[in-house]
Amino acid sequence: MTAKTFPAIYENGVLRPLEPLALNERQHVRVSISDSADELLPQWLDHEYIATIDVAQETEPSLADVRLALAKIPGNLSDDTRAEREVRG
Repeated sequence: MTAKTFPAIYENGVLRPLEPLALNERQHVRVSISDSADELLPQWLDHEYIATIDVAQETEPSLADVRLALAKIPGNLSDDTRAEREVRG
């Protein structure tokens, strides 16, 4: 299996992923923990895209632009996530 970095939260003595993981029930895994997002941030950035934008000298979209674009997407992300989890069973 390849390494995967994902966000998680620790609550009530349990480390809980904040996104679905493609793992088998009771599968053993190795966990590395970092409490600093700064250590992980460079891995999350799309450096190729950022370089392309820098060369093109395009302006970054504003938060309002992003919200307007996302508002046009039909449905509800929470409902879609629940439905996908039900299909996986």
